[in-house]
Amino acid sequence: MLQPSRDELKRIRQEITSGGFDPESFRDQLVGSLHSEADAVCSGVVTIRDSRRLSDSYRLDRIVTSPIWGFPILFLLLGIVFWITIAGANVPSAMLADGFAWLEGYLTAGFEALHAPDWLHGLLVLGFYRGSSWVISVMLPPMAIFFPVFALLENFGYLPRVAFNMDRLFKRSGGHGKQALTMSMGFGCNAAAILSTRIIESPRERMLAILTNSFVPCNGRWPTLILLSSLFMTFGVVGGAASFVTASVVMGMVLIGVAVTLGVSWILSRTALRGIPTHYTLELPPYRKPQIGKTILYATRDKSWAVLKRAVIVAAPAGVLTWVLGNLYIGESSVLAHGAAFFDPFAHLLGMDGYILMAFLLGLPANEIVLPILLMGYLSSAAMVDLDGLAGIREILLSHGWTWLTALNMMLFSLLHFPCGTTLFNIAKETRSAKWTAVAGLLPTGVAILVTFLVTQAVRAFGLGV
Repeated sequence: MLQPSRDELKRIRQEITSGGFDPESFRDQLVGSLHSEADAVCSGVVTIRDSRRLSDSYRLDRIVTSPIWGFPILFLLLGIVFWITIAGANVPSAMLADGFAWLEGYLTAGFEALHAPDWLHGLLVLGFYRGSSWVISVMLPPMAIFFPVFALLENFGYLPRVAFNMDRLFKRSGGHGKQALTMSMGFGCNAAAILSTRIIESPRERMLAILTNSFVPCNGRWPTLILLSSLFMTFGVVGGAASFVTASVVMGMVLIGVAVTLGVSWILSRTALRGIPTHYTLELPPYRKPQIGKTILYATRDKSWAVLKRAVIVAAPAGVLTWVLGNLYIGESSVLAHGAAFFDPFAHLLGMDGYILMAFLLGLPANEIVLPILLMGYLSSAAMVDLDGLAGIREILLSHGWTWLTALNMMLFSLLHFPCGTTLFNIAKETRSAKWTAVAGLLPTGVAILVTFLVTQAVRAFGLGV
C-alpha cells in the first residue's frame, strides 16, 4: 500500500506552517504516486497481450499532449478541418442555391396562375421560402462535412487530449478543464453546448462555461465568417490558395474567440464568480480505429439534421418578419430603413452601419439569417435576395461603403455578440435565473462592442487605408 514516510509528513507540515506549501505541486505528486502504485499493482496481476499497441499509444500521447507540440498539433488539425469544410462546401452550396432558385420560379408561376395577391406571394415565397432556402443551402453542406470530420477525431480519441492540453489554460483562468469539451461542442451549436456543461460538477465553474460559451463560433456563424473572409480578406488570391487563406482567417477568428473566452473567464473568476478552481484527473482513453462509415452516418443524422431542423424552424419566421418590416412603410421609408437610420451613428463608431446592427437584432432567432437580412436591407428589395455569386455580393457591399475594416468588424461582432434565441432559452432552463440569462446576453454584446470600437478607432488613428 502507498504510505508516506514520517520524514515526508514532517516536511509537508513544515512547509504548511512556513507558508511555502504548494498545493498544486502536492496534488500532482499525490496523483502521480497513486497512479504509480496502481500501475505496479496492475502489472503484477494483468498480462497485456498487445503491449506494442499500448506502447504506441504512450508514444503518441507524449507528442499530442506535449507542452511544446500539443497546441501546434491542435491548431493544425483544426485548420485542416476548416479547410476541408470550406473547400468542400462551396460547390454543393451553389448547387442547392440554384436548385431552390429554380423551384422558386415555379412557385411564383403557381401564385400568378392562381391570381394570388402580391402580399401573400411576398410573405410565403419572398419571406418564408427564401429565408428557409438560404439557411439550408448555406448551412447543410458545411455541417455535412464539419460534423462527421469532427466526429472522426472524437471517435479516434483525440478530443480528451484536447481537454488535457486546455486544462492548464482554463485552470489559470479560473475555469475547469472540462470547459474545453463544452467549448468544442459550441463549434457545432452553442445551444447544445450549454446542455453539455452538465459534465462540470462545480456550479461556479459551470456558470463560467455557460457565460463564455458563445465566444466560439457556432455553425450559424460559420457562413458569415467564411463568406466575408472570402470576399475581403483574400486580397485577390485565386485557386486553392484562396481556400487556404480563408481557412487561416477563420482559424484566426477561432483563436480570438478562445483568447476572449480565457480572458473573460479570468476576469469573472476574480470578480462576480470568485472561487478556488477545482481539480479533476482525466484518464485518457486508448486510441481507437475510427468506424468511418458508421461515424459519418450517425454524425450526419444526429447532429447535422438536428441543427438544421432547429435553424429552419427559427429562421423561417425571421424571414417573414423581415419581409413585413421591409414592406411596412412610414412616410417614404420602410420600418427597416428607419431602424437602420436610428442605429447608424452608433454603428459608425464600431466601423459598421445601421443595417448591419439591424440585421444582428433581427437575426436573434438564428445567426444564419443575419446575412440575408443585411442584403435585403441594402437592396431595398423587401425580400430575401438570392446569391448572385460571390462577385455580385461583393459589389453590393462595396456600393454601400464597405471596406476590409467593415468586413473585419462584422466578423468580430458575429463572433462575439449575444447568443441566439435558442441558446438563451437553454441558458434560462439550465440556470433557472433571469439574472444570469440577461448576463449571458449582455456580457458578450458588451465585449463585441468594446472590441469592434477599439479596432475601429485604432485603424482610423493609424490611417490604415480606411
